[in-house]
Amino acid sequence: MTVHFIGAGPGAPDLITVRGLKLIQSCPVCLYAGSLVPPEMVAEVPEGARVVDTSSLTLDEIIAEFERAHAEGKDVARVHSGDPSIYGAVAEQMRRLDALGIDYDVTPGVPAFAAAAAALKKELTVPEVCQTIILTRTSMKSSAMPEGEDLVTLGKSGATLVIHLSIRNLQRIETDLAPLYGADCPVIVAYRVGWPDEQFIHGTLADIAGKVRESGLARSAMIFVGKGLSADAFRDSALYHKDHSHTLRSRPE
Repeated sequence: MTVHFIGAGPGAPDLITVRGLKLIQSCPVCLYAGSLVPPEMVAEVPEGARVVDTSSLTLDEIIAEFERAHAEGKDVARVHSGDPSIYGAVAEQMRRLDALGIDYDVTPGVPAFAAAAAALKKELTVPEVCQTIILTRTSMKSSAMPEGEDLVTLGKSGATLVIHLSIRNLQRIETDLAPLYGADCPVIVAYRVGWPDEQFIHGTLADIAGKVRESGLARSAMIFVGKGLSADAFRDSALYHKDHSHTLRSRPE
C-alpha cells in the first residue's frame, strides 16, 4: 500500500501530469483538497472508489484516512493543488507516515506561478533585467516567517517576487517594497489561475491595493512584483544569438 501525493496543478483539469492522472485512475481511495482542487480533477477515480474532500478535515482526521486505507491494503491518491513542494502542507503528513511506517511517494505538478506566467505570456527571467525569482509569502494568521526571509530583506535582491497567501497584506507589501523597487514597479495579482473565473489585475506598488480592494478579491491569489513584468526593451538571449557557440552549435568562422 502506498500514499501517492499528487500535484494537481493550478486548477485546469488538463494541466495535471500524465502520471498524476494515471494514479488517480488507479487508486481505490482518493483524498483531495476540495477548496483548491476542483472535483473534475478527481472525476476519473475507479468505480466504487472512496473519495474524501479534506478541506474541512484536521491533520489527525487525514492521517486516520491513511491508516484506514493502509489496514485495508488500498493505495491512496492524495491530491494537492499546484506542486506539493510549494506551500503544500505535505511535510507534516509525510512525517506522520514515516512514524507509522506507511509508504508514500510524490508526483510533481504544475506550480501556480508557472501557470500564471503562461497565461500572461510572460517570461519571468528577462536577460539583463531579472534572472532570479523568489517564491515567498508574508506572515498573517499563518506561521511566522523565519528570520531573514522578510520582504525588506528579500527585496534588496531586486528579484522578481511571487508572493503567496498574502492578498490581504497588500498595504504592507507596498510599504516594504516601494522604497526598494519604486512606487511605479509593476505588480500583477493572479487570481484562481486555471479556473473558469481566473482573473489578473495589473497595477503598480502604488495602486494595486486599491485595485484589488475594488475587485473584491480576498483569497486564492498570488502577487507578482518586479521590473521584468513590463520589460520590453531588453537584449536577446545569448542562447540563440548567431555569434554564440555551444556544444550543439559551432560559431561561424
